[in-house]
Amino acid sequence: MSNKEGSSSHAVSQQEIHVEEREPILPRTVKILLDFVDRRQDKDKFSSIFEVPRRLREVNPSSFTPRVVSIGPLHKGRENLKLMEDKKASFLHEFLTGVPGSREETLKKCDEQVRGSVDKIRRCYFGMKPYSEDELVQMMVMDACFILQFIDNLSKSGDQHSENRLRSRSVALDLVLLENQIPFFVLRDIYELTFKTLESKPSLNTMLLNLLERVNPFFEKLKVEDLSGEEDPYHILGFLHDFYQIKNSKPPGIEELPRAHSAVELHEVGVRFRPNENETPNENRTWIMAMAFEQSSHKPTLRMPKVLIDNFFEVALRNLIAYEQYSTPVRNYVTSYAMAMDMLAATPADIARLGKSGVIVNHLGSNEKASNMISSICKDVTFLDFYYIESWNEAKKYYDSYWSKNIGVLKRKYFSTPWKAIALLAGIILFLIAVVQFVFRVIKFTSLR
Repeated sequence: MSNKEGSSSHAVSQQEIHVEEREPILPRTVKILLDFVDRRQDKDKFSSIFEVPRRLREVNPSSFTPRVVSIGPLHKGRENLKLMEDKKASFLHEFLTGVPGSREETLKKCDEQVRGSVDKIRRCYFGMKPYSEDELVQMMVMDACFILQFIDNLSKSGDQHSENRLRSRSVALDLVLLENQIPFFVLRDIYELTFKTLESKPSLNTMLLNLLERVNPFFEKLKVEDLSGEEDPYHILGFLHDFYQIKNSKPPGIEELPRAHSAVELHEVGVRFRPNENETPNENRTWIMAMAFEQSSHKPTLRMPKVLIDNFFEVALRNLIAYEQYSTPVRNYVTSYAMAMDMLAATPADIARLGKSGVIVNHLGSNEKASNMISSICKDVTFLDFYYIESWNEAKKYYDSYWSKNIGVLKRKYFSTPWKAIALLAGIILFLIAVVQFVFRVIKFTSLR
């Protein structure tokens, strides 16, 4: 190489270094935002476990905060959860006693399996505190073993009434909080290394089904065959969400919010409300949250899922909606249901009407509490899709028809209260008496002539 070539090469090298040194250093906040964008654009990088954004959390913070047990890193160390944190050791001992092999051997296999997935586990969380590899592995193994042993104990206890039943349901509810999750593949890996080796244990999906039935607000039972089965969910909350999906569905195209008619308004024009579960199964039953407007019978009917309205209903729906709102690959089935209920149950009178129709069972103590709670669930929620648009359009068409409007006016004017109905009936009777008297007088006058 000549001296000229050498000096030229050296100049280029110096120029490259100079360019690298001049590249701006991005602020930490910008790096975080760019990383968040990258994760949302790539499903494989999507962080499925995250803190619920403030605009949803502030409406009701308690709906997203575990009451009994902490799972995963986002609520680790909370003072009010330390009691159950200490009890996890007892669950771990019971778990290790029930699987073949020595405790040391079992834990070693679990440790090695989870340790090999540490980087993948970290990518599942957004906003997680910095934990060392040992701390994260210990947390994942402990929490996975706790979950498996807890749901195994649920299957043994059945539905017996005991002082611990409410506490068990509270733990079950904690296990479906968005911020209180571990990756599903961690749970499945631990299950396959332990419980799957025992012939006496059911499949993981069956075990989880027993857990989720305790937080499912709908009276219709969850069924394993309702799952898509395409791939593992992100976590237990995602597994619950799978039961509320429509198979092979496409997001409905809507350009504006559908016209909202309340239960009372629809009832005034002759629409009945009937729970799905009491009728013969049909194509609409393929979706647990199906609502269908039918006019084939002698009276128009809106068929709906029968649901229990209580505090567990609120927590489950809020977490499912937060999951849908901020998870790019997840569709807004539960958000659609909440929006539909918000339209139908706008007032305490609407709750009373749906209650009389057997569509809802209200355990909140008053119709006002129920209507306020349903309205608050949809506060600050983005309206993206509406999977009831076809039924809502049919109901609107019927509501706007000539005969239904006149029926509504008649009901509001003359039958809105018992006294109005009695007054109308009395008026009709007096009118008929007057007509009869007039006819007799005409007959008498004609006979005299």
